[in-house]
Amino acid sequence: MRVILACAAVLALALPAFAQKPQRPQIQTTKVEGTDGVYIFRNGGHQSMFIVTKDGVIATDPVAYGRPTGGQQYIDEIRKVTDKPIKYLIYSHHHFDHAAGGKAFKDAGARIIGHKNIKAHLVATKDPFTVMPDEFFDDKKTIKLGGTTLELIYLGLNHSDSNIVMRLPKEKIVFVVDTIPVGTFLGRGFIDIFPLETETFISKVIALDWERLIPGHPGQPNDRLGTKDDAKAVLTLMQEASAEIKKSALDGKCWDTVEKEFKLPKYATLPGYEAGLGMVARRYCGLWGRGT
Repeated sequence: MRVILACAAVLALALPAFAQKPQRPQIQTTKVEGTDGVYIFRNGGHQSMFIVTKDGVIATDPVAYGRPTGGQQYIDEIRKVTDKPIKYLIYSHHHFDHAAGGKAFKDAGARIIGHKNIKAHLVATKDPFTVMPDEFFDDKKTIKLGGTTLELIYLGLNHSDSNIVMRLPKEKIVFVVDTIPVGTFLGRGFIDIFPLETETFISKVIALDWERLIPGHPGQPNDRLGTKDDAKAVLTLMQEASAEIKKSALDGKCWDTVEKEFKLPKYATLPGYEAGLGMVARRYCGLWGRGT
């Protein structure tokens, strides 16, 4: 009887461990379903896209801010998939949490490409982990490699003045970082966004020919990819928040009162809602409260 009780006690202690979900790995690479060579590389809460072709690899965003070896870890993940040379590294925009870590790619022989507006930011801030592009472009650039076509498209101011859209026309996939979160509330990315221009940007993205969107942070729930409905939902959320805070700004309630009282209960179930409300309130008060 004592043996049975002892076994039961041990089993009871062990059950919670069995019930826990397996710990999420820091680094993970997954192939995008239905594609020949499109992959998502994730490092913590950041992710980027790379494409494997018969003639080499096109990589995007090193996502190695605060992780000095992050760029090499990304390359190591690519090497698990292919031994083809890494021909290109494309920056989605200049923010360090996505662009930092390019030195390993440069050392591996990749040609680094970014929008022309990146240069001024990198020159001014001199981040040692963010390598200056070898080539800049203005409105559009098309890369063709090993039968794959990747379009780099600048559609105007949005999350920054250098954010671009990367479109794979054959696969009908776009890679859009930060401006169109998938399944989460707008938050920290609002600190320096261009609000009205972003509405125009999202409308232009929706008008492009694509079916799936790879975001720069894992989509919710379950790391899902986005759709045009997700893009439309972000645009609607922004328009509603903007209209609400514009009324408050005209009543002289920016900033303190708005930050305390601003709510969008319709979106309260979205991850990041509570943390993001203040950021959204401040930025729209910046727009409607002082005209910037």
